[in-house]
Amino acid sequence: MDRKKLVLLLGALIIAIGTAFAARSIFAGGAAPDAEAAAVPTGPRVLVAKRALTAGTIITADALGFQPWPKELVQDAYFIDGEADMNKLLGTVVRFPITAGEPVTQGALVAPGDRGFLAAALAPGMRAVTVPVSATTGVAGFVFAGDRVDLVLTQTVDGENGTQPLKAAETVLRNLRVLATDQTVEKTVDENGKTQVTEFRTVTLEVTPKIAEKIAVAQTIGTISLALRSIADSQSELERAVAAGDVQIPAGATPEQEERILKAAMARPVDKGTTYSTGGDVSRFQRTTVPPKNGTQQAAPSYSPPPAPRRSSPSDAGASAPVYRGPSVRVTRGKETTEESVRSGTGAVISSTATGVKRAGQTLPSAGATVVF
Repeated sequence: MDRKKLVLLLGALIIAIGTAFAARSIFAGGAAPDAEAAAVPTGPRVLVAKRALTAGTIITADALGFQPWPKELVQDAYFIDGEADMNKLLGTVVRFPITAGEPVTQGALVAPGDRGFLAAALAPGMRAVTVPVSATTGVAGFVFAGDRVDLVLTQTVDGENGTQPLKAAETVLRNLRVLATDQTVEKTVDENGKTQVTEFRTVTLEVTPKIAEKIAVAQTIGTISLALRSIADSQSELERAVAAGDVQIPAGATPEQEERILKAAMARPVDKGTTYSTGGDVSRFQRTTVPPKNGTQQAAPSYSPPPAPRRSSPSDAGASAPVYRGPSVRVTRGKETTEESVRSGTGAVISSTATGVKRAGQTLPSAGATVVF
């Protein structure tokens, strides 16, 4: 290889190496910077909402949790881990909406017994009414705040002119949430942690405005009794409501929206499709119908004996039945029937019958005589 070719080859090699270094510098300068992990807050752990909490939500163990928070952003109203007792917050009610991940402040929760607790515990559009109960009508004290009950109305419907009254019991309302018993909104426990059962005189219920009117009227009609509902009843009734089309879930609803709609349907009071029982359903000596009033024809009591059977002939089909005035017999002569009174003893009956037969034989020789007692 001559000298000239060798110089050209070295020059081309130097240019290629320079170009490669230049391209590397260009691409290296335009590359994205290395990703760095976000700094984890090193401040104290504060109490935050694990999910969105609407106003009136009762706090449970899965609703709140502690999370590290920047020290410079911590406020005095926050609940700090180690300073706040999480168990004391269970059962409190959210006063205003809290978004997921937002710190919970002390003013956002209302504890049982605090001012405004009952108003905060009510769902939007609901009302609180109180009904009087006793040990018998209040399930012997085995009803606590948060339970659901049915309302049974017992009443007596009187008639006129000494007619036997109608006794009836009717389930007028179903699936009502108990807010408080007397002035207590939480369960009372002893030193061993067991729930204490105490008798109470009043029960406060969560109802709609229309149901509140019905309860006010029901208290003036008769006696109201509570019937404690099973926890599984709400789920079974919800399934029946969905199957019947009473609960409508819009198309394209997210699982969260569907869950919210179903929970609202389960918590809804029911004032339709109620049942009733009358005294006749319990005892054969009681009525099953409403007694007559205002001069209407009185129905015969259920214990009245049935009327005696009456025999009739074709001749008296259009005539009125003979009036019973005393001991008598009806004598049929051919197609005619007459009523003969009994004067005294059986002899008089036979004599009267014989006389009638003789008279019939004179007028209608071919006709027989029949004595009907």
